[in-house]
Amino acid sequence: MRTGLYFDMRNPAPWRRDPATLYGEFLELCQEAERLGIGSVWVTEHHGFDDDYLPAPLTLLAAVAARTTRIRLGTGVVVAPLHRAAEIAEQAAVVDILSGGRLDLGLGAGYRPTEFALYEASMRTRYAENDARAREVRELWRSGAVTPKPVQPRLPIWMGYLGPKGARRAGLLGEYLLSADARNWEPYRAALAEAGHDPAWGRMAGGVQAWVTDDPERDWPVVSRHLAAQVDSYARHARQGTTLPPARPADPERLRAREPRASLDYFFYGTAPDVAARILDYTAGAPVEAVYLWAGLAGMGQDMVARHMTTIATQLAPLLRAAEPRLSGWGNGNRVPHPTAAAHPPGGLPSEHGGV
Repeated sequence: MRTGLYFDMRNPAPWRRDPATLYGEFLELCQEAERLGIGSVWVTEHHGFDDDYLPAPLTLLAAVAARTTRIRLGTGVVVAPLHRAAEIAEQAAVVDILSGGRLDLGLGAGYRPTEFALYEASMRTRYAENDARAREVRELWRSGAVTPKPVQPRLPIWMGYLGPKGARRAGLLGEYLLSADARNWEPYRAALAEAGHDPAWGRMAGGVQAWVTDDPERDWPVVSRHLAAQVDSYARHARQGTTLPPARPADPERLRAREPRASLDYFFYGTAPDVAARILDYTAGAPVEAVYLWAGLAGMGQDMVARHMTTIATQLAPLLRAAEPRLSGWGNGNRVPHPTAAAHPPGGLPSEHGGV
């Protein structure tokens, strides 16, 4: 299993920094991640967050492509119903060309009414439109209706669905599933077979809410403070434009103690062996080829982010790479490549996007 990093470029008020400095440091961190041997960098999309959450993931990845040579670059996710298929296809192709064929395109349905209002898009049809974008982007590349084409003959599209209904949608499309939750493997596998796709083609990858440290007690006071700010931000912005009451403040201790039930209701925290064990349990029995973790949490300083990246690369990643596959119904780990896929190392959502 490969390991990646996840960034969302938040800049919350308690730790507010100059945006130019923040983005410049991000590019330096991506270069350092590549030097450390991290497999992938993932960024995502939101609009109108008061902490300046990243709104343009493919634009940012174009900059990363120009500063790196090997690390894979992923969107976890582009909120596809907010965009025309031609726009996604063209921008993704440019990033793939700039990177020499290193893009993994994650597409998600979205969930925030205010974002759909901003883009004059329909919340009601977002799941169908997300699926349609994947089909349309594939056809635009195949037909040559948009130019230039990506470098990769079959650029990986990852469907950012987090529950069994979404896993089924990904399987029927014959695309990869951007979820690391092993519970989604069976509906994904069944839908692949139902649609005439060999289940051995199936790939899963995705975000894991986790933090790795060589001194859990030393780091928890800082990590818990930034974790609470991040989870509270998600909860607050998810309720904008709805009639839902305000969310209760996040309880980091409770998150740390819980087993995963949904995408943001847990947090694996501890030493590399502890976190690796929990990730392997979370993914056991499914063809999860990559996971990615937050490089840093909302407002966290560059020094701590860099230290976390080093811990992931030197302590966690080797444990995940060395783990014996624990796969069920997947050809005993001998996956058959997609017949039209380019050979490439898979990248590895966060998890909050389009979770059906």
